Amino acid sequence: MVMPATPIPPILKLLAHDVRWELVAQLSRSDRRVGELVALTERPQNLVSYHLGRLRAGGLVVEHRSSADARDVYYHLDLARLDALLRACGGAVHPSLASVATSGASELSAQPRRVLFLCTHNSARSQMAEAFMRQVAGGRVIAASAGSEVSRVHPLAVDVMAERGVDISRQRSKLLDLLVAQFWDVVVTVCDRVREVCPALPPETRAIHWSVPDPAAVTGTPDERRAAFRAAADEIAARVRFLGDDLGVTGNKWQDGAR
Repeated sequence: MVMPATPIPPILKLLAHDVRWELVAQLSRSDRRVGELVALTERPQNLVSYHLGRLRAGGLVVEHRSSADARDVYYHLDLARLDALLRACGGAVHPSLASVATSGASELSAQPRRVLFLCTHNSARSQMAEAFMRQVAGGRVIAASAGSEVSRVHPLAVDVMAERGVDISRQRSKLLDLLVAQFWDVVVTVCDRVREVCPALPPETRAIHWSVPDPAAVTGTPDERRAAFRAAADEIAARVRFLGDDLGVTGNKWQDGAR
């Protein structure tokens, strides 16, 4: 009996264009503005904008207005959604492929990687990222965080991380000037404003930007403010997961408490 072919998954059609594939590749490592994507892909701005629109319509790319300059927009690739959609494609070919998971890094990094997370006040986003990275990578990463201004670890950040089984109550806010001069394999800015003031990094240091909205800037009821911190923690946890896999320090393992 001839088995009817299943329809081609929409995600494969969406990615099957060289410009969209280039954009996804660039955004898989760092959030970018249109001008940066134009320079990186060497494509005309109207072409880049058009295909970004297609990726947004497909639910793969989201945009976020910069907190440093409201005229700027950062584009972010939803890696978790892309991961789920690509895994689901296996089942469209054969049922046994539906449960096949990617193996992640072929081998764990032999030497601890040094990762620094930066935000303005070092009070929430960068503190969360530091703690999540330590949780998932253990001794395979030396993780730290700092800010362009000294503040304190926000109580709501402490609370929502405790909900995930991560204790950051002993972490302290630190100035980036004291840390950024050291050697780091990767420096991740998790705040638009701190990206603008971050000192120039050595060429061997990989610079990544995550345009994560500041939960401390949200006003409203206590429940609304807590929800903003929970949303930030969820987004950062997902981003840390993929960064850890990319660096070869997590072995594609992810703990339930950090989801």
